[in-house]
Amino acid sequence: MNALTSGILSRLHASRGYLSGESLCREFGITRSAVWKHIGRLRDAGCRIEAVTGSGYRLEALSGTPTAEEVSLFLETRDAGSVFHYHKQAESTNLLARNLAAEGAPEGTVIVAETQSAGRGRLGRLWVSPAGANLYFSLILRPKVPSFRIPQITLLAAASIRRALLDACPAVVAGIKWPNDILSGGRKLCGVLCEMQSDTDRAHFVVAGIGINVNQEVFSGELQGKATSLRLETGSSVCRSVLLAGVLKRFEELYLQWLQADDLGFIRPELERHSVLLGQRVVVERFSQQLEGIATGIAPAGELLLLAADGNELKIGSGEASLSNTYH
Repeated sequence: MNALTSGILSRLHASRGYLSGESLCREFGITRSAVWKHIGRLRDAGCRIEAVTGSGYRLEALSGTPTAEEVSLFLETRDAGSVFHYHKQAESTNLLARNLAAEGAPEGTVIVAETQSAGRGRLGRLWVSPAGANLYFSLILRPKVPSFRIPQITLLAAASIRRALLDACPAVVAGIKWPNDILSGGRKLCGVLCEMQSDTDRAHFVVAGIGINVNQEVFSGELQGKATSLRLETGSSVCRSVLLAGVLKRFEELYLQWLQADDLGFIRPELERHSVLLGQRVVVERFSQQLEGIATGIAPAGELLLLAADGNELKIGSGEASLSNTYH
């Protein structure tokens, strides 16, 4: 979408009623025929625009596709999303982001894909990425903090996403499953995958990859009964452009606070309050071993706290956690 088409979209979105073709001609210095062509491009992109003789044009609905032009209509951030790349198809947004970051892309760069052919979750698992329904995006960060703090970004992102989901869908019940998932009704709604390039003492860049099930209505195979979407949870479709702008806003708010803090202590009560593991019997798989216990909290540095059967408190920095029915 070129700058003129994007500008006309912005004006239509800002208008509460009809905009005459004549006013658009004057504002953008183009002919009525040119205005009509740009309206046609917006319609081809999926926007619903009403045209009434004598009144002009009125935007009835956006396409909902998370392009730079649509997301920018709702963006309220300083850096996040200031550089924006949209792809109809990509192997992986994290892979694209890592390449861009290595080439010097600035902090706040966002890479979005309509679908991914090789999207990944944690532990190398495939992230199924059907087109036209969900959000798949990565955010490039360059935090000036010691490398040992970088894993905290995963929980920071999870808290941010949960806030944004509630902004968009107040009725949804969403909880955080340490360290990187958002669940609703026990089913996976969102996942976070953070990757970094670093030296011993500092990170050169971090890529936060996020997948959110937004409007998907059917999950098949091994995902059936294990995954859900905002549409399934609420019964209504959600505008992906609005949701993406909301996630970026919420993340930037917490990220700026985190940069000024020593750890996750400032948001620890929220992480614990909305944890789906706390008080539950949990098994954590890490490095080919299993650790079991009752989840009692989240440490300021982001570790999961487990009370083992022998009474010792375990501090778990990484691993795959799940509820256990076998712990005694």
